[in-house]
Formats: sequence, C-alpha cells, structure tokens
Amino acid sequence: MRRSQMLSRLGAWLRREPDDVSIMLPFDEVVAALGRTGERRLGLQVISLDSIVGSVDRTRDFDRRFRPTSARARGRWERLALAQRRGEAFPPIEVYRVGDMHFVIDGHHRVSVAHAMNLRTIDAYVTEIVTRLSAGGIHHRGDLTVKDYRRLFLERVPLTGSARAAIRLTDAWEYSELSEAVEAWGFRLMQDEHTFLDRATVASRWYAEEFVPVVTMVRQAGMINTQTEAEAYLWVIAERYRLIRAHRWDDEVITAIREQPRLPRRMGL
Repeated sequence: MRRSQMLSRLGAWLRREPDDVSIMLPFDEVVAALGRTGERRLGLQVISLDSIVGSVDRTRDFDRRFRPTSARARGRWERLALAQRRGEAFPPIEVYRVGDMHFVIDGHHRVSVAHAMNLRTIDAYVTEIVTRLSAGGIHHRGDLTVKDYRRLFLERVPLTGSARAAIRLTDAWEYSELSEAVEAWGFRLMQDEHTFLDRATVASRWYAEEFVPVVTMVRQAGMINTQTEAEAYLWVIAERYRLIRAHRWDDEVITAIREQPRLPRRMGL
C-alpha cells in the first residue's frame, strides 16, 4: 500500500495533475464551506468504500484511497490485515455522512486494509450532517472554495427555488462580484421607489426584473456560448458600463456589446 501510494503520487506529478487530486477531503473544511445546520444519527449501515473520501482528523496519514502516507502505522496495519486474512470480522467504523460522501471519525486503518483487500463495502455507524448547500459537485479540495463563496453569495442574495438553482459560476470569486452587482441594483431600485427593501425582496426582484430579461436578450443575440447564464450576465453588465456608461438595457446596448471583440471578462473590467 505504501509503494502504491508513492507510485500514485509520482504518476500524478508526471501527469501534472493538481495537488489536491489525491488529497483526502478534510471534514471541517467541507462542512464550513456548505454551512452546517444540524445532524442526525442513522445507526449501523453498510456503506460503499468508494464513498469514503475524507477524515475528521487524519488527513495527513492517508491519501484519498486510504493508502498510508508514511510507515508510522505499519505495525497496526499489518495486525489488522492478518486478522482479516484469518477471517476475523472488523468492528464497524464510525463516519459522518455529508451528501453521498463519508468522513471517517474512527477506523482509518480498517478502511485502508479493506481497500487493500479489494473489498467493496464496510460496516459503519453513520451520523448524517445536514448542510445549507448541497454537497454535489465536490470532488477535490479546490471545489470547496467555490462552495464557500456560493454559500456567502446566497446569504447576501437569498434566492430560493429555481432562481437559486439557476445561478451557477465556475470561478469562486465571481460569486463575490455578482453579489456586489445585485446589491448595487437593489440600492438603485430603492432610490427609484423611495422605499426600503429587505434582502429577500431585492433578490427576488433582481432575478425576475433584471437577470431573466437580460439573459433572455443575451441568449437571443447569440452571446451565450460555453459559459453559464450567470457568467454571461456578469460579462455583459461589465461591458455595458464600459461602453455605454449607463445601467439601462435596450437594443443599442446589446448591439454595442456584440460589435466588440470578445475579451476575457476581467480584461473588460
């Protein structure tokens, strides 16, 4: 298992893969990014070994496939492996469940030996963690940054339902930029209407009165290619202000944007 871990690490370096591809996911960082709201004990269950992707406190001792990263645990590992070969049953491990992922509380060596024996499942006492955001889309440690910024965005712009699902960005920092844009739009709206609106109302009206109409115009103009609708929206509002110096939307604005060379959005800013 140690040799396999070292060869895997070398192979990842030769393929120039990101450093976090083989790193175990840290439970605390995942929960912090998603926003913890509660937990419930589910009791003893049979779980897939492939669903175990992280640890509560042993992220440096094993890699993503629970191969030991050092020889410190060799004695304990070998004793467990020998017991397994003799047909002795493993006691259940303890895990947290976040989405469809599992994080080991107790039983790291048992998981490692089970992988070495090519087992597919393992018994575990499961505690499910309930979070504000879905854990879907988390594969590597770098994905946590996007989740964390999305969670902060939704606290500032509390969209719900289909509107919430529609806003998707691949660059984590763009969630911050979009929240600033929504808040600025809400401020202008309150000035125009001479009234105070709470965040939920601003978010709902921005989506219905600004985002949807703008995205519809941009799509009809053939200006959405590989990016998401939210990424296209961010690009056109930056280009609109750079070219027109106004916050209005009409055919003139769309025409002016279409005639410009398509530069990276940050250069446009």
